[in-house]
Amino acid sequence: MTLARSIATTAAKATFIFGSVFSATAFSQQPATGAIRNVVLVHGAWADGSSWSKIIPLLEAKGLHVVCVQNPLTSFADDVAATNRAIDAQDGPVLLVGHSYGGAVITEAGNKEKVAGLVYVAAFAPDKGESAGSQSKPYGPTPGIAELRPLEDGFLVLTPKGIAEDFAPDLSPTEHSILTATQTPTQGSALGSPITEPAWRTKPTWFIVAANDRMISPKQETDSAKKMGARTLTLQSSHVPMLSKPSEVAAFIIEAAHAQKVGH
Repeated sequence: MTLARSIATTAAKATFIFGSVFSATAFSQQPATGAIRNVVLVHGAWADGSSWSKIIPLLEAKGLHVVCVQNPLTSFADDVAATNRAIDAQDGPVLLVGHSYGGAVITEAGNKEKVAGLVYVAAFAPDKGESAGSQSKPYGPTPGIAELRPLEDGFLVLTPKGIAEDFAPDLSPTEHSILTATQTPTQGSALGSPITEPAWRTKPTWFIVAANDRMISPKQETDSAKKMGARTLTLQSSHVPMLSKPSEVAAFIIEAAHAQKVGH
């Protein structure tokens, strides 16, 4: 049997086995019922899932099941789709957590039936018709914006100086190097895509304000939390409190998960 034929046969068997046991919507059609034990973490722009590396073990130590979305950052629609897939894969209610631009993503993806609550971490929280970019306009440019550099295909990258001085000034030089090495270029147009229906208008919300943020205005974060009526925690942190103050951020997420008892 040729290698190609062997692979095809194996794939066919796998399709039959899994197709017999699970329908295509076996997970996605389950509503949010019961206590929350699934936490889906959504990273922001110029980052990847490793943004949550210090949070994951703290949540898992409390018995929570944690999944990190790997946003492609190629478009807002692509990032929402990636988040939706992660939500659909969970076997029960989901607490959706978004950092920075990830806040815009969870604002849209949070409308999934399975999502029982939303946690914003130094994040955008646009209203209907707003985008991450348009929400920031009334607050003026922050220092970090000056360190964004465009690529030829419409993507943006953050300079090492921007990471060290604006994105994460309260982290060590070693962590700055890691953030620089792992950052994902972000399609600029993704920051301009409007929200169709803000999930925070119908779902319970929590918000962590980073008081020393140089990427998103702390005033914008505070105003967003007030507008949503979110339970709020203010930390003396840069734009990445999940890395600079992981214990406090994890405790807040755990509190949010325990606060929600949905369905019967």
